Amino acid sequence: MTQVKQLWITGLVPAVFSPMHADGSLHLEMVPRLVEHLVQNGAAGLYVCGSTGEGPSLTSAERQAVVEAYVQAAAGRLPVIVQVGHDSLAEARQLAAHAQAIGADAISAVPPVYFRIDSLETLLDCLADITAGAPGLPFYYYHIPRLTAARIDVVRFLQLGAQHLPNLTGVKYSDFTVFELQACASLESGRFNMLFGSDEMLLAGLVGGAQGAVGTTYNFAAPLYNQIIAAYRRGELNEAQRLQGLSVRMLEAINRYATAATNLPAMKAMMKIIGLDCGPLRLPLTNPTAQQLETLRAEMQSIGFFEWGQRRQAP
Repeated sequence: MTQVKQLWITGLVPAVFSPMHADGSLHLEMVPRLVEHLVQNGAAGLYVCGSTGEGPSLTSAERQAVVEAYVQAAAGRLPVIVQVGHDSLAEARQLAAHAQAIGADAISAVPPVYFRIDSLETLLDCLADITAGAPGLPFYYYHIPRLTAARIDVVRFLQLGAQHLPNLTGVKYSDFTVFELQACASLESGRFNMLFGSDEMLLAGLVGGAQGAVGTTYNFAAPLYNQIIAAYRRGELNEAQRLQGLSVRMLEAINRYATAATNLPAMKAMMKIIGLDCGPLRLPLTNPTAQQLETLRAEMQSIGFFEWGQRRQAP
């Protein structure tokens, strides 16, 4: 039986962007700058090729190139989790195998989303197929039902998954039902590493038992969220609530530029605003206009974001 690498993540894990040139081709030369910025801002890991990284919009070869760039830039300083989910299970399994071969620290996956799963048992069968490609790496199920429509009982998933998925380590829990997150975190005396995926509710996730968090805003506002975590751990709940309120204000401004599908256009634009331009999004996602970008920048200034959201100068 293959020995599974041990991993237990606490703290912030930015869901990183896949930087692109103006023509939409990958701009991998940007990755080292992004990683240095995240390391300096206290990241506890990197989550690559998820929703933020536009994994579904990249070819498998491009996804492999992005993963290789992040693993090389991280250079063992912080763990790299690779999202390998794909509508083709064979492709997902190959992406998992590639992640293990190049030295990534863990894999994660959404289920197929075009032909959707019809039961928890089907989900487990799909994930067993995928994780067979990287039997030595910890596996985090990516639970994001608003995108996948896979609305499952996550507690039951963990109970059954522990029997069918030898490398199941935890869940990237990108939903808002904190009571379920809490049940997962307390299951079997805290056996599973629960990573909360709703940035605007980080404090609620910590109270619910999440040990860490994966999110997009940690790319450009990690100092704020690290203060929330620190205040919570010191038992200063009022201060943690005040800081979380700043996060809510920031996201209210960002969400004014959201499309019907996602707020990712404004999220990626925020990287340009802080001096780390990650380029445009690929179709079918659309990009903010120059006017919208300047208005967003002005709104960030008006709410004080550059004082409490970004305390360190990007390299």
